[in-house]
Amino acid sequence: MLGIYGLGRMGFNMAQRLLDKKEKVVVFNRSKEKVDQLAKKGAVPSYSHEEFIKKLGRDKIIWLMVPHQTVDSVIKDFKPYLTKGDIIVDGGNSNFNSTIKRAKALEKEGLTLIDVGVSGGIVAAKEGYCMMSGGDEKAYKKLVPYIKKMCQKDGYGYFGKSGSGHFVKMVHNAIEYGMMEAIGEGMELLDKGPYKNLDLHQITKVWNNGSIVRSFLMEMTESGLEKHKGLKIPGYIADSGEGRWAVETAMQYNVPFTVNTQALFSRYRSRLKDSTSNKVVALMRDEFGGHGLGKK
Repeated sequence: MLGIYGLGRMGFNMAQRLLDKKEKVVVFNRSKEKVDQLAKKGAVPSYSHEEFIKKLGRDKIIWLMVPHQTVDSVIKDFKPYLTKGDIIVDGGNSNFNSTIKRAKALEKEGLTLIDVGVSGGIVAAKEGYCMMSGGDEKAYKKLVPYIKKMCQKDGYGYFGKSGSGHFVKMVHNAIEYGMMEAIGEGMELLDKGPYKNLDLHQITKVWNNGSIVRSFLMEMTESGLEKHKGLKIPGYIADSGEGRWAVETAMQYNVPFTVNTQALFSRYRSRLKDSTSNKVVALMRDEFGGHGLGKK
């Protein structure tokens, strides 16, 4: 059976999607409120590491949705209750190099680590996720029935040995940085150009109907501009690590990565100065990922 530990924005909605598809899922979280909420919707609740593992029974799949900084400590907490053959899934945004090391260490203990990069933001709870997986292929095949129920049709794939799923997701997020920055800079020119008081919300609405640049991110821009009229929001843009790792990897392999590197540096710049561009990128992140506005 599959169990999800970590019921934040993504983990909670993934569990909810499995429940909507009539799949049995065990849930566990550091705070019990999210567990109680999902239990009312049909999930199997657990309130300790031991209870969580016990309720999974045989052929356990422990799906972790936690920040990359906490993966090692969370695995350590579960280890006393695990047995050989158990599968651990890291569904967060871990550095693929760290994933490779973790997988090798766990393999020596008879445990299997599968890395799954998850994309789709908070809207994916209804529309379905996109998932990029790496690790032992036999273990991955055991996940497929669950992954299919969480993802959009053709929105999932296996990419090879350990780390490949997180590597593909890292590049995905770096591209996301570049695309968001391009939209933000376009909005900046519209806002500061020769035609005063242009309605940015109206422009994005028009662009989302038939234009070449229509996209999910443009839809999120339209939604955010409607919600935050006048862009009276902080222009602070956080980064969670994937952009930096991608730039470092590109340098290691001599890959020109100019657009996405500049987008990363723009996020650093946002912490020093507000601008329309930064505000638009910030509201996009909040719309599709629920990341919040301003420094957290």
